[in-house]
Amino acid sequence: MRRTFWLVSAFAVLTGSADAQVGQSAAPLAYLEVQGAAQAGGSSSDAKVEAVRDTVVSSQVSGAIVTLQVKGGDRVSVGQELLRLDARMASQGAAASQAQVAAAQANLLVASKEYERQKQLFAKRYISQAALDNAQAQWQASQAQVQALSAQAGVASTQAGLHVLRAPYAGVVSSVPAALGDMAMPGVPLIHMYDPAALRVTAQLSQEQAARLRQARSVEVEIPGLRGERIALSAKNIEVLPTADALSHTVTVRGLLGEGPQGAAPGMFARLFWQDATAGDQRLLVPAKSVVRRAEMIGVYVQGSNGQPQLRQVRLGQPQGEMVEVLSGLRAGERVAEQPQAAAKVR
Repeated sequence: MRRTFWLVSAFAVLTGSADAQVGQSAAPLAYLEVQGAAQAGGSSSDAKVEAVRDTVVSSQVSGAIVTLQVKGGDRVSVGQELLRLDARMASQGAAASQAQVAAAQANLLVASKEYERQKQLFAKRYISQAALDNAQAQWQASQAQVQALSAQAGVASTQAGLHVLRAPYAGVVSSVPAALGDMAMPGVPLIHMYDPAALRVTAQLSQEQAARLRQARSVEVEIPGLRGERIALSAKNIEVLPTADALSHTVTVRGLLGEGPQGAAPGMFARLFWQDATAGDQRLLVPAKSVVRRAEMIGVYVQGSNGQPQLRQVRLGQPQGEMVEVLSGLRAGERVAEQPQAAAKVR
């Protein structure tokens, strides 16, 4: 009996010791209050280079590709032939239509001469009015037939011309998804091209940033991949779209570059900089170690009204040493968990 009591007491002692250790290790979460940091009147945002005219060339008719004149990266002039489809059937149809027009014109010539003879005979009262009217009707019918067949021949000729695809403007071929021998179908992309003389940068800004950009003293664009200097944009080349995205609540801003710097191409990463018109603007900074990245989601743990950490999605800006700027998702005065791994374990 004593032996049994000793075992139970030992178990209680061990359990109590373990609970004490757990209680000592479970320290409260450390939170950092988000404060607005003053900035020197400047803001920036990620952007990308786009082409104002980005065209997908496709065929209006079906046919096998028999010649392919361009490849990705080629520069083309307006009207230059890009590719050609098999147009033998269309060409034969156009030739048949032209032959029908020639036959109709010959019939019209015969009907015209017959009508002239009938008018002369009617003037000498050798034929009746009915005979003259019949000759006139034959002549008019031949005219109408020539017009109808000429229109059909024009359609056939246009149809044959659709088998040759030409560049709608002078530009650069970005990609050629089609290959020699492929079967082209109406609406299926065959060639992608863009106009290098009309480029722009596009950025997604928060509504607050877009409002500041409208009042900005100056706006500049930098394309880091080209290692060039910043390009100044005039106010007339800045466009702020009047609608916001329903999911992210961001506003699209476009800046026209024209030809842009040497080597600029659609899809390149760029940055948009602007000097705010008002001084004393604030930006929110949080420790970089407090940021949680899960697949495509970026967020931080914010202390909720019940005192428990809650994961909230945010949009980040430029890093500042050990801190990172938060563009949207947080407000000044909110508390962010410094250790997201520990906050994730709180239930």
